[in-house]
Amino acid sequence: MTAADIARLANVGRAAVSNWRKRHPDFPAPVGGTAASPEFDLAEVERWLRAQGKLSELSTTDRLWQQVLAGGDHVAGTLAAIGAFLLARQRGESPTPRDVDTALLQAVADLADEQGPQAAFDALWQRFAQMPARRTGMTTDDLGDLMVGLADVGGGSVFDPACGTGGILRAAARAGCTTAYGQEIDESAARLAGLWLALRGVAGEVKVGDSLRADAYPGLAADAVVSNLPFGDTNWGHDELGYDPRWEYGLPPRTEPELAWVQHALAHLRPGGSAVLLMPPSAASRRAGRRIRAELLRRGALRAVIALPAKAAAPHGVPLHVWVLRRPAPDAAAPAHVLLVDTSDGELAAVYGRALETYRKFVAEPDAPVEEPGFARAVPVIELLDEEVDLTPARRQPVARPDDTGEHLVRTRERLAAVVKELPKLMPRVVAGAEAGVPPTVSVADLAKAGALQIIGPIRPVANRDAYADDRLVLTVQDVVQGREASDHPDAPLTPEVTLAPGDVVVPMFATQLTSRVVTEAGPLLGRNLFLLRPNPAALDPWFLAGQLRTSANERQASSLSGTLRFDVRRAQVPRIGLDEQRRYGEAFRRLDAFENALRRAATLGTDLVRMTADGLARGELRPDDGR
Repeated sequence: MTAADIARLANVGRAAVSNWRKRHPDFPAPVGGTAASPEFDLAEVERWLRAQGKLSELSTTDRLWQQVLAGGDHVAGTLAAIGAFLLARQRGESPTPRDVDTALLQAVADLADEQGPQAAFDALWQRFAQMPARRTGMTTDDLGDLMVGLADVGGGSVFDPACGTGGILRAAARAGCTTAYGQEIDESAARLAGLWLALRGVAGEVKVGDSLRADAYPGLAADAVVSNLPFGDTNWGHDELGYDPRWEYGLPPRTEPELAWVQHALAHLRPGGSAVLLMPPSAASRRAGRRIRAELLRRGALRAVIALPAKAAAPHGVPLHVWVLRRPAPDAAAPAHVLLVDTSDGELAAVYGRALETYRKFVAEPDAPVEEPGFARAVPVIELLDEEVDLTPARRQPVARPDDTGEHLVRTRERLAAVVKELPKLMPRVVAGAEAGVPPTVSVADLAKAGALQIIGPIRPVANRDAYADDRLVLTVQDVVQGREASDHPDAPLTPEVTLAPGDVVVPMFATQLTSRVVTEAGPLLGRNLFLLRPNPAALDPWFLAGQLRTSANERQASSLSGTLRFDVRRAQVPRIGLDEQRRYGEAFRRLDAFENALRRAATLGTDLVRMTADGLARGELRPDDGR
């Protein structure tokens, strides 16, 4: 088991496990893995946690899951074998286990006797879905429910041509579909999806294969196609599929794999059936795909584009789109409007229901006007058929009403005034005049040699050919430069993997000027191209250190000879003064940091206020107040 598994077992954060390893000499030694990601023996860890009073009594399910994790890296394959074992028991057949430890299967049988085969598999599935590498690669239940709701799958058949482990098919089953079909290129994932359906008694099947190159359902015409598509794979089969009959709306360019999937989905719909596909936002505006987008509009196949908030699904930093399509019925007139919904600035839980309700009203009355400023608009198709055929919802939203503009303007002005009012209080209290004498200085490298601080990094990504997903937050160079919270997720393993702690000082290796920041909250990982200075609190105040690092003198001292964009913080100089005096200066630097952050907020609000005022005056929604 990994350190993350230990944290889940003890119900603590990963940082706690790291601290236990450092502070307790009797903590179990690694038995495998790497220096950056060690692995431990489950039994040894359990004994240690229990001796320390850090382990509650495990449930039967939790104990079984730890056995699954201890069985090797291929958790999906192990879980699929367990599912096949449970399905055989549910059907009254004699299970024929493959490559699964006998003791593990006995524990599975005990859980099935306790909860039933279906509930046992569901319990293990939930833990599988919560694994960090899986959470970012799976469709969340809320998003799956929204997508099948848009497709209106209740009482009909549904097909997911890239079903993964079956998240959308499970959502379709919850919504009452009669039959569920799936195809997935990964054999273990396909087995898991099919086993879940079988254990639930849902009619249908899941087949293994590449849906575009080797369509496993060439004659299927489903009531709905719903899928979280694979993005950006330019090796999707452009050369060998050039004359494929699925390309009714045009041959997809090599750089537009998503438009190949769109036409694949439409080819598997009955006339009048709906397709709901998760798409990258670039598919709505890339020039290479404008002819196919135009044809989808002209023939009435595209009905809506909904921009989701960021973090709805991987990649979490990108606000993805949902495309809602319908296979035109023969001789039916093409609709005159397309619904464009922009929820990208909203909260996930709040916008899903509103987006679904808005679309259902649009379907019920496709010619009724939809004009909700900042949220939704029914756009005439003719308006979209310009040179770019840009379907990005934010670029087609209705102009805000004068009342809305005025209210937003007032709120922004009030927030700006509040920030400006606080600025005098945040300015550090300083007086002119130097202290007696100039203290000697010492380099950061020498401070590290003396034990006053620890230098970690800069972090480098590990070369990783496989897809990698991790839902933990990472502090990036841009986060440090812009003074914001950690905002990114790892796209490759980081080595070493360092969890930030309060009091850490982070310094970018590349920046337009030397910048430093004190970490105030634990949790995020240290991102790439960042130095981490971890002061010894008995010798060095972090705010004093961060303030001294960012001076113009240190910017010259730490910059590379080849230019001023690369910094080696180890060359920076710090005055040698006592800890009490450090803290006095550190408090002034802390106030200066708060003052800088307030100025940054004021600048952002001021820019918004100028833009809104100029737009409102130009559109006639605002007028000059001659009385002021």
